[in-house]
Amino acid sequence: METLLNISLSARYGNKPDVLRDVSFAIGRGEILGLVGPSGCGKSTLSLAILRLLHLKRGEARGSIEFQGRDLMQLREREMRALRGKEIGLVLQSPLASLNPALRIGTQLTEAWRAHVRGSQEECQQAIRQTLETVSLQSDDEFLRRYPSQLSVGQAQRVLIGMAVLHRPALLLADEPTSALDPVTQSEILKLFADLSRRFNMGILYISHDLLSVAAISHRVAVLSAGQVVECAETAQVFRNPSHPYTRALVDSIPLQALNELAGGQRLAARGAASGTTL
Repeated sequence: METLLNISLSARYGNKPDVLRDVSFAIGRGEILGLVGPSGCGKSTLSLAILRLLHLKRGEARGSIEFQGRDLMQLREREMRALRGKEIGLVLQSPLASLNPALRIGTQLTEAWRAHVRGSQEECQQAIRQTLETVSLQSDDEFLRRYPSQLSVGQAQRVLIGMAVLHRPALLLADEPTSALDPVTQSEILKLFADLSRRFNMGILYISHDLLSVAAISHRVAVLSAGQVVECAETAQVFRNPSHPYTRALVDSIPLQALNELAGGQRLAARGAASGTTL
């Protein structure tokens, strides 16, 4: 598998101790890497650091972020602006907070497209409608005229995912993307991420505190504890035979029935997100 992202990173806020300490892992093209860890362990800090946006939170990162042969830490801000949203997409936890409440859905998608592409209005509309269909949303004019407040939370999250994959990025960062959703919608969104990864050969860093949702779609799992990756291995190995004491404690928190399904090699996409097993 061709390596897409390879990072070795530390990060901190001000003069406080490092939030991330020599965090190292790689993601291949078309691979979904699940990242799990308790609240405050640095998961969201990591996604901001990859996008070189940590300074907006008064933080700083050190190390290397090799993405498609380039070290993002060495790029100028102008180069990073061209990369964000086009080559690396981001899906956040709260879709209604991420979308602009004052702009129609069509306007927001148009702005996201024109940020990186110069083309005709017809090309823009075609790209938007194709993307909406890809994420199982209506693509008609009536839907595009709606405001975020006129959408369900699940629809809003699909719009946000659509904006993130509008330019078919090589890497998608999904930071707690299902935590605001009901169990059925969670399961649908998990299947959507898996489909996007297969269809576009897209690498996905799936960040979550829901262990079974991570098990449902991830090829490998990285466990973050106290600012360090304490274990990173194939999903089956992590859940069947965890090597680190912290990982064993996490696995012990999973209901026995779910563990039996994992041991049998069954995928949990239909039910994993509904379990409510969290850190």
